[in-house]
Amino acid sequence: MDATLLLRQARLTDHDELVDIAIAGNRIEAIAPNLSLTAPTELNLAGKLVSPPFVESHIHLDSALTAGQPRWNQSGTLFEGIEIWRERKASLTQADVKTRALQALKQQASKGVLFVRSHADVSEANLNALKGLLEVKAAVKDWMTLQVVAFPQDGLYGSEQNEALMEKALQLGADVVGGIPHYEMTREDGVKSVHRIFELAQQYDRLIDIHCDEIDDPQSRFLEVVSACAIRSGLEGQVTASHTTAFGSYNDAYALKLIGFLRRSNINFIANPLINITLQGRTDTYPKRRGVTRVKELWQSGLNVSFGNDCIQDPWYSLGTGNLLSVAEMAVHVCQMTGLDEIDACFDMVTRFGARTLGLQAEYGIEVGKPANLIVLDAHSRYEAILERATVTTVISKGRVLAETTPPVLSWYGKPNLSD
Repeated sequence: MDATLLLRQARLTDHDELVDIAIAGNRIEAIAPNLSLTAPTELNLAGKLVSPPFVESHIHLDSALTAGQPRWNQSGTLFEGIEIWRERKASLTQADVKTRALQALKQQASKGVLFVRSHADVSEANLNALKGLLEVKAAVKDWMTLQVVAFPQDGLYGSEQNEALMEKALQLGADVVGGIPHYEMTREDGVKSVHRIFELAQQYDRLIDIHCDEIDDPQSRFLEVVSACAIRSGLEGQVTASHTTAFGSYNDAYALKLIGFLRRSNINFIANPLINITLQGRTDTYPKRRGVTRVKELWQSGLNVSFGNDCIQDPWYSLGTGNLLSVAEMAVHVCQMTGLDEIDACFDMVTRFGARTLGLQAEYGIEVGKPANLIVLDAHSRYEAILERATVTTVISKGRVLAETTPPVLSWYGKPNLSD
Protein backbone atom coordinates (compact mmCIF):
# COMPACT_ATOMS: atom_id res chain seq x y z
CA MET A 1 0.00 0.00 0.00
CA ASP A 2 1.36 3.42 -0.96
CA ALA A 3 0.22 6.36 1.15
CA THR A 4 0.11 9.84 -0.32
CA LEU A 5 -0.42 11.62 3.00
CA LEU A 6 0.32 10.41 6.51
CA LEU A 7 -0.90 11.98 9.75
CA ARG A 8 1.17 10.91 12.74
CA GLN A 9 0.09 10.93 16.40
CA ALA A 10 -3.51 12.02 15.81
CA ARG A 11 -6.09 12.15 18.57
CA LEU A 12 -9.57 11.04 17.47
CA THR A 13 -12.74 11.85 19.40
CA ASP A 14 -13.59 8.15 19.81
CA HIS A 15 -10.10 6.73 20.52
CA ASP A 16 -8.18 6.74 23.80
CA GLU A 17 -4.78 6.18 22.17
CA LEU A 18 -3.02 8.23 19.53
CA VAL A 19 -3.13 6.84 16.01
CA ASP A 20 -1.61 7.37 12.60
CA ILE A 21 -3.90 7.95 9.63
CA ALA A 22 -2.75 6.90 6.18
CA ILE A 23 -4.40 8.46 3.14
CA ALA A 24 -4.01 7.10 -0.39
CA GLY A 25 -5.47 9.28 -3.11
CA ASN A 26 -8.83 10.50 -1.85
CA ARG A 27 -9.52 7.65 0.61
CA ILE A 28 -8.50 6.70 4.13
CA GLU A 29 -6.40 3.53 3.83
CA ALA A 30 -5.37 2.74 7.39
CA ILE A 31 -5.85 3.91 10.98
CA ALA A 32 -3.63 2.40 13.69
CA PRO A 33 -0.94 3.34 16.19
CA ASN A 34 2.56 3.66 14.72
CA LEU A 35 1.89 2.63 11.14
CA SER A 36 5.04 1.32 9.43
CA LEU A 37 4.44 3.37 6.31
CA THR A 38 5.91 6.38 4.61
CA ALA A 39 4.37 9.04 2.42
CA PRO A 40 5.58 12.03 0.42
CA THR A 41 3.89 14.26 2.98
CA GLU A 42 3.84 13.44 6.68
CA LEU A 43 2.37 15.66 9.38
CA ASN A 44 3.30 15.07 13.02
CA LEU A 45 0.25 16.25 14.96
CA ALA A 46 1.68 15.62 18.44
CA GLY A 47 -1.67 14.60 19.89
CA LYS A 48 -3.82 17.30 18.32
CA LEU A 49 -7.49 16.56 17.70
CA VAL A 50 -8.49 15.21 14.29
CA SER A 51 -12.19 15.38 13.48
CA PRO A 52 -14.43 14.85 10.50
CA PRO A 53 -15.11 18.26 8.91
CA PHE A 54 -17.66 20.64 10.30
CA VAL A 55 -21.10 20.46 8.71
CA GLU A 56 -23.00 23.68 8.07
CA SER A 57 -26.59 22.48 8.42
CA HIS A 58 -28.35 25.77 7.73
CA ILE A 59 -27.18 28.90 5.98
CA HIS A 60 -28.47 31.41 3.43
CA LEU A 61 -25.61 31.94 1.00
CA ASP A 62 -27.76 33.95 -1.39
CA SER A 63 -28.00 36.77 1.19
CA ALA A 64 -24.55 36.36 2.77
CA LEU A 65 -22.31 39.44 2.99
CA THR A 66 -25.09 41.94 2.21
CA ALA A 67 -25.35 43.62 5.63
CA GLY A 68 -26.37 47.26 5.23
CA GLN A 69 -27.63 46.79 1.67
CA PRO A 70 -29.79 48.78 1.09
CA ARG A 71 -30.11 49.64 4.80
CA TRP A 72 -29.38 48.23 8.24
CA ASN A 73 -31.89 46.26 10.30
CA GLN A 74 -32.50 48.74 13.12
CA SER A 75 -35.13 46.73 15.00
CA GLY A 76 -33.12 43.53 14.85
CA THR A 77 -36.26 41.55 14.07
CA LEU A 78 -36.84 38.69 11.66
CA PHE A 79 -39.59 40.60 9.92
CA GLU A 80 -37.59 43.77 9.27
CA GLY A 81 -34.88 41.49 7.87
CA ILE A 82 -37.41 39.97 5.47
CA GLU A 83 -38.49 43.43 4.32
CA ILE A 84 -34.89 44.56 3.76
CA TRP A 85 -34.12 41.37 1.84
CA ARG A 86 -37.20 41.96 -0.32
CA GLU A 87 -35.69 45.32 -1.31
CA ARG A 88 -32.19 43.90 -1.85
CA LYS A 89 -33.23 40.90 -3.93
CA ALA A 90 -34.98 43.14 -6.44
CA SER A 91 -31.51 43.85 -7.86
CA LEU A 92 -30.12 40.34 -7.35
CA THR A 93 -28.14 38.84 -10.23
CA GLN A 94 -26.64 35.40 -10.62
CA ALA A 95 -23.16 36.91 -10.73
CA ASP A 96 -23.82 38.79 -7.48
CA VAL A 97 -24.98 35.60 -5.75
CA LYS A 98 -22.07 33.55 -7.04
CA THR A 99 -19.41 36.06 -5.99
CA ARG A 100 -20.66 36.42 -2.42
CA ALA A 101 -21.51 32.72 -1.96
CA LEU A 102 -18.07 31.62 -3.12
CA GLN A 103 -16.41 34.11 -0.79
CA ALA A 104 -18.47 32.83 2.13
CA LEU A 105 -17.74 29.17 1.30
CA LYS A 106 -13.99 29.79 1.09
CA GLN A 107 -14.20 31.52 4.45
CA GLN A 108 -16.07 28.59 5.96
CA ALA A 109 -13.77 26.00 4.38
CA SER A 110 -10.77 27.70 5.95
CA LYS A 111 -12.49 27.17 9.30
CA GLY A 112 -13.04 23.46 8.68
CA VAL A 113 -16.46 23.39 7.02
CA LEU A 114 -16.61 21.03 4.02
CA PHE A 115 -20.33 20.19 3.94
CA VAL A 116 -22.97 22.91 3.60
CA ARG A 117 -26.74 23.09 3.19
CA SER A 118 -27.81 26.48 1.87
CA HIS A 119 -31.28 27.83 1.31
CA ALA A 120 -31.99 29.75 -1.89
CA ASP A 121 -34.93 32.14 -2.10
CA VAL A 122 -37.25 30.98 -4.90
CA SER A 123 -39.89 33.69 -4.51
CA GLU A 124 -38.62 35.73 -7.49
CA ALA A 125 -39.65 34.87 -11.04
CA ASN A 126 -36.07 34.93 -12.35
CA LEU A 127 -34.86 32.40 -9.74
CA ASN A 128 -31.47 34.12 -9.75
CA ALA A 129 -30.66 33.05 -6.19
CA LEU A 130 -31.26 29.39 -6.97
CA LYS A 131 -29.50 29.45 -10.35
CA GLY A 132 -26.51 31.22 -8.85
CA LEU A 133 -26.15 28.70 -6.02
CA LEU A 134 -26.53 25.74 -8.37
CA GLU A 135 -23.61 27.13 -10.39
CA VAL A 136 -21.60 27.55 -7.19
CA LYS A 137 -22.42 23.95 -6.23
CA ALA A 138 -20.86 22.76 -9.47
CA ALA A 139 -17.88 25.09 -9.13
CA VAL A 140 -16.89 23.89 -5.63
CA LYS A 141 -17.68 20.18 -5.99
CA ASP A 142 -13.99 19.19 -6.00
CA TRP A 143 -13.48 20.50 -2.46
CA MET A 144 -16.92 21.21 -0.94
CA THR A 145 -20.26 19.42 -0.86
CA LEU A 146 -23.11 21.90 -1.22
CA GLN A 147 -26.81 21.06 -0.92
CA VAL A 148 -29.29 23.68 -2.16
CA VAL A 149 -32.76 24.09 -0.64
CA ALA A 150 -35.55 25.64 -2.69
CA PHE A 151 -36.86 28.07 -0.09
CA PRO A 152 -40.01 30.18 -0.67
CA GLN A 153 -39.02 33.12 1.54
CA ASP A 154 -42.35 34.91 0.94
CA GLY A 155 -44.42 31.77 1.51
CA LEU A 156 -45.43 28.98 -0.86
CA TYR A 157 -48.79 30.73 -1.19
CA GLY A 158 -47.51 34.28 -0.66
CA SER A 159 -48.22 35.03 -4.30
CA GLU A 160 -49.90 33.22 -7.18
CA GLN A 161 -46.58 32.33 -8.82
CA ASN A 162 -44.72 30.88 -5.84
CA GLU A 163 -46.00 27.30 -5.98
CA ALA A 164 -45.07 27.06 -9.66
CA LEU A 165 -41.66 28.60 -8.94
CA MET A 166 -41.03 25.97 -6.30
CA GLU A 167 -41.71 23.18 -8.75
CA LYS A 168 -39.51 24.83 -11.38
CA ALA A 169 -36.72 25.08 -8.81
CA LEU A 170 -36.92 21.35 -8.21
CA GLN A 171 -36.85 20.68 -11.93
CA LEU A 172 -33.71 22.85 -12.20
CA GLY A 173 -31.95 20.67 -9.63
CA ALA A 174 -32.62 21.88 -6.10
CA ASP A 175 -31.68 19.11 -3.66
CA VAL A 176 -34.20 19.86 -0.92
CA VAL A 177 -37.78 21.16 -0.67
CA GLY A 178 -38.12 24.06 1.75
CA GLY A 179 -41.00 25.97 3.27
CA ILE A 180 -42.04 28.61 5.80
CA PRO A 181 -45.56 27.76 7.02
CA HIS A 182 -45.61 30.29 9.88
CA TYR A 183 -45.13 33.11 7.35
CA GLU A 184 -48.06 32.08 5.16
CA MET A 185 -50.97 34.51 5.32
CA THR A 186 -53.30 32.16 7.24
CA ARG A 187 -53.03 29.10 9.44
CA GLU A 188 -54.87 27.16 6.74
CA ASP A 189 -52.33 28.23 4.11
CA GLY A 190 -49.53 27.15 6.42
CA VAL A 191 -50.97 23.65 6.86
CA LYS A 192 -51.66 23.43 3.14
CA SER A 193 -48.04 24.40 2.38
CA VAL A 194 -46.66 21.61 4.59
CA HIS A 195 -48.82 19.02 2.83
CA ARG A 196 -47.73 20.35 -0.57
CA ILE A 197 -44.07 20.22 0.44
CA PHE A 198 -44.38 16.53 1.25
CA GLU A 199 -46.16 15.87 -2.05
CA LEU A 200 -43.37 17.58 -3.98
CA ALA A 201 -40.66 15.75 -2.04
CA GLN A 202 -42.22 12.41 -2.92
CA GLN A 203 -42.82 13.38 -6.53
CA TYR A 204 -39.24 14.59 -7.11
CA ASP A 205 -37.50 12.27 -4.60
CA ARG A 206 -36.05 15.10 -2.53
CA LEU A 207 -35.24 15.75 1.10
CA ILE A 208 -37.34 18.20 3.14
CA ASP A 209 -36.10 21.11 5.27
CA ILE A 210 -38.79 23.49 6.53
CA HIS A 211 -38.32 26.79 8.35
CA CYS A 212 -40.83 25.88 11.04
CA ASP A 213 -42.34 28.08 13.75
CA GLU A 214 -39.49 30.63 13.68
CA ILE A 215 -41.45 32.96 15.92
CA ASP A 216 -42.08 33.57 19.63
CA ASP A 217 -45.82 32.88 19.31
CA PRO A 218 -46.73 29.81 21.42
CA GLN A 219 -49.75 29.29 19.16
CA SER A 220 -47.54 28.72 16.11
CA ARG A 221 -47.77 24.93 15.96
CA PHE A 222 -46.79 23.78 12.50
CA LEU A 223 -44.22 21.38 13.94
CA GLU A 224 -47.02 18.98 14.84
CA VAL A 225 -48.17 19.10 11.20
CA VAL A 226 -44.65 18.36 9.94
CA SER A 227 -44.33 15.49 12.41
CA ALA A 228 -47.69 13.98 11.41
CA CYS A 229 -46.85 14.24 7.69
CA ALA A 230 -43.49 12.57 8.30
CA ILE A 231 -45.15 9.65 10.08
CA ARG A 232 -47.88 9.21 7.50
CA SER A 233 -45.60 9.57 4.47
CA GLY A 234 -42.88 7.23 5.69
CA LEU A 235 -40.24 9.91 5.02
CA GLU A 236 -39.22 10.21 8.68
CA GLY A 237 -35.42 10.36 8.46
CA GLN A 238 -35.53 12.55 5.36
CA VAL A 239 -37.37 15.44 7.04
CA THR A 240 -35.84 18.38 8.89
CA ALA A 241 -37.51 21.11 10.93
CA SER A 242 -35.31 24.21 11.15
CA HIS A 243 -35.46 26.84 13.91
CA THR A 244 -38.68 25.69 15.73
CA THR A 245 -38.13 28.61 18.11
CA ALA A 246 -41.78 28.67 19.18
CA PHE A 247 -41.05 25.31 20.83
CA GLY A 248 -39.27 27.31 23.53
CA SER A 249 -42.54 29.17 24.25
CA TYR A 250 -44.89 26.17 24.36
CA ASN A 251 -46.32 25.22 27.74
CA ASP A 252 -44.70 22.10 29.17
CA ALA A 253 -47.81 19.93 28.93
CA TYR A 254 -48.09 20.49 25.18
CA ALA A 255 -44.32 20.23 24.68
CA LEU A 256 -44.26 16.84 26.43
CA LYS A 257 -47.04 15.51 24.23
CA LEU A 258 -45.33 16.85 21.13
CA ILE A 259 -41.98 15.25 21.98
CA GLY A 260 -43.75 11.89 22.05
CA PHE A 261 -44.97 12.47 18.48
CA LEU A 262 -41.52 13.68 17.44
CA ARG A 263 -39.92 10.46 18.67
CA ARG A 264 -42.31 8.56 16.42
CA SER A 265 -41.58 10.75 13.41
CA ASN A 266 -37.78 10.68 13.95
CA ILE A 267 -37.32 13.96 12.09
CA ASN A 268 -34.14 16.04 12.27
CA PHE A 269 -33.88 19.40 14.01
CA ILE A 270 -31.65 22.36 13.24
CA ALA A 271 -31.12 25.19 15.69
CA ASN A 272 -29.21 28.36 14.87
CA PRO A 273 -28.15 29.64 18.30
CA LEU A 274 -26.39 32.83 17.19
CA ILE A 275 -29.35 34.01 15.13
CA ASN A 276 -32.16 32.60 17.26
CA ILE A 277 -30.87 34.32 20.40
CA THR A 278 -30.52 37.56 18.41
CA LEU A 279 -33.81 37.70 16.49
CA GLN A 280 -36.22 36.16 18.97
CA GLY A 281 -37.59 37.75 22.11
CA ARG A 282 -37.45 41.21 20.53
CA THR A 283 -40.99 42.07 21.61
CA ASP A 284 -40.44 40.88 25.19
CA THR A 285 -39.62 43.24 28.03
CA TYR A 286 -38.66 41.07 31.02
CA PRO A 287 -38.50 38.18 31.57
CA LYS A 288 -37.07 37.93 28.05
CA ARG A 289 -37.16 34.60 26.21
CA ARG A 290 -33.96 32.98 24.99
CA GLY A 291 -35.58 32.28 21.63
CA VAL A 292 -33.93 28.92 20.98
CA THR A 293 -35.76 25.62 20.57
CA ARG A 294 -35.55 22.93 23.26
CA VAL A 295 -32.19 21.62 22.08
CA LYS A 296 -31.25 19.78 25.26
CA GLU A 297 -34.64 18.08 25.63
CA LEU A 298 -34.71 17.00 21.97
CA TRP A 299 -31.17 15.59 22.27
CA GLN A 300 -32.01 13.84 25.55
CA SER A 301 -35.03 12.29 23.80
CA GLY A 302 -32.75 10.67 21.23
CA LEU A 303 -33.67 12.98 18.36
CA ASN A 304 -31.05 14.21 15.91
CA VAL A 305 -30.17 17.88 16.43
CA SER A 306 -27.60 19.89 14.50
CA PHE A 307 -26.55 23.55 14.38
CA GLY A 308 -26.08 26.13 11.67
CA ASN A 309 -24.83 29.68 11.28
CA ASP A 310 -27.99 30.68 9.37
CA CYS A 311 -26.59 34.13 8.50
CA ILE A 312 -23.25 35.69 7.72
CA GLN A 313 -23.45 39.49 7.64
CA ASP A 314 -26.88 39.87 6.05
CA PRO A 315 -30.18 41.74 6.71
CA TRP A 316 -30.96 39.50 9.68
CA TYR A 317 -27.53 39.42 11.35
CA SER A 318 -24.78 41.93 10.69
CA LEU A 319 -22.10 39.80 12.33
CA GLY A 320 -20.82 36.27 11.79
CA THR A 321 -17.73 34.73 10.23
CA GLY A 322 -19.06 31.27 9.39
CA ASN A 323 -17.12 29.66 12.25
CA LEU A 324 -19.19 26.75 13.58
CA LEU A 325 -17.20 26.59 16.81
CA SER A 326 -18.69 30.01 17.63
CA VAL A 327 -22.13 28.49 17.07
CA ALA A 328 -21.35 25.50 19.27
CA GLU A 329 -20.00 27.75 22.03
CA MET A 330 -23.15 29.88 21.96
CA ALA A 331 -25.25 26.72 22.19
CA VAL A 332 -23.37 25.56 25.29
CA HIS A 333 -24.40 28.77 27.00
CA VAL A 334 -27.89 29.54 25.73
CA CYS A 335 -29.07 25.90 25.84
CA GLN A 336 -27.41 25.43 29.27
CA MET A 337 -25.49 22.40 28.04
CA THR A 338 -22.47 22.78 30.32
CA GLY A 339 -22.02 19.17 31.44
CA LEU A 340 -19.01 17.54 29.77
CA ASP A 341 -21.14 15.10 27.79
CA GLU A 342 -23.39 18.00 26.79
CA ILE A 343 -20.42 20.07 25.58
CA ASP A 344 -19.23 17.08 23.56
CA ALA A 345 -22.74 16.80 22.11
CA CYS A 346 -22.61 20.45 21.00
CA PHE A 347 -19.42 19.61 19.09
CA ASP A 348 -21.17 16.60 17.56
CA MET A 349 -24.04 18.90 16.51
CA VAL A 350 -21.67 20.73 14.15
CA THR A 351 -20.05 17.50 12.92
CA ARG A 352 -21.58 14.02 12.81
CA PHE A 353 -25.14 15.00 13.78
CA GLY A 354 -25.08 17.56 10.98
CA ALA A 355 -23.94 14.86 8.56
CA ARG A 356 -26.98 12.82 9.56
CA THR A 357 -29.26 15.80 8.92
CA LEU A 358 -27.83 16.17 5.42
CA GLY A 359 -28.06 12.41 4.77
CA LEU A 360 -24.29 12.01 4.43
CA GLN A 361 -23.59 9.18 6.89
CA ALA A 362 -22.34 6.70 4.27
CA GLU A 363 -19.53 8.99 3.12
CA TYR A 364 -18.81 10.88 6.34
CA GLY A 365 -16.45 10.04 9.17
CA ILE A 366 -12.88 8.98 9.84
CA GLU A 367 -12.98 5.30 8.91
CA VAL A 368 -10.95 3.10 6.60
CA GLY A 369 -12.39 3.21 3.10
CA LYS A 370 -14.23 6.49 3.52
CA PRO A 371 -13.31 9.70 1.68
CA ALA A 372 -10.34 11.46 3.25
CA ASN A 373 -12.16 14.54 4.52
CA LEU A 374 -10.91 15.65 7.91
CA ILE A 375 -9.66 18.60 9.91
CA VAL A 376 -6.91 19.13 12.49
CA LEU A 377 -7.68 21.41 15.43
CA ASP A 378 -5.26 23.13 17.80
CA ALA A 379 -6.87 21.29 20.72
CA HIS A 380 -6.81 17.90 22.41
CA SER A 381 -10.52 17.30 23.00
CA ARG A 382 -13.96 18.46 21.91
CA TYR A 383 -14.23 20.35 25.20
CA GLU A 384 -10.97 22.20 24.57
CA ALA A 385 -11.93 22.93 20.96
CA ILE A 386 -15.09 24.74 22.08
CA LEU A 387 -13.46 26.32 25.13
CA GLU A 388 -10.68 27.90 23.07
CA ARG A 389 -12.60 28.20 19.81
CA ALA A 390 -9.57 26.35 18.56
CA THR A 391 -7.86 27.22 15.29
CA VAL A 392 -8.41 24.68 12.53
CA THR A 393 -4.77 24.27 11.54
CA THR A 394 -5.24 21.91 8.59
CA VAL A 395 -8.20 21.20 6.33
CA ILE A 396 -7.98 18.05 4.20
CA SER A 397 -10.53 17.66 1.43
CA LYS A 398 -10.67 14.47 -0.63
CA GLY A 399 -7.15 13.51 0.36
CA ARG A 400 -5.35 16.79 -0.23
CA VAL A 401 -4.52 19.69 2.02
CA LEU A 402 -6.96 22.47 1.13
CA ALA A 403 -6.07 25.10 3.73
CA GLU A 404 -3.66 25.67 6.58
CA THR A 405 -3.81 28.26 9.37
CA THR A 406 -1.12 29.01 11.92
CA PRO A 407 -2.54 29.50 15.44
CA PRO A 408 -1.80 32.86 17.06
CA VAL A 409 1.33 32.99 19.21
CA LEU A 410 1.33 34.83 22.54
CA SER A 411 4.41 36.83 23.52
CA TRP A 412 4.30 37.58 27.25
CA TYR A 413 6.43 40.52 28.46
CA GLY A 414 5.19 40.85 32.04
CA LYS A 415 6.92 39.53 35.13
CA PRO A 416 7.07 35.73 35.07
CA ASN A 417 5.81 35.25 38.65
CA LEU A 418 4.68 37.18 41.73
CA SER A 419 8.01 36.88 43.54
CA ASP A 420 9.95 38.84 40.90
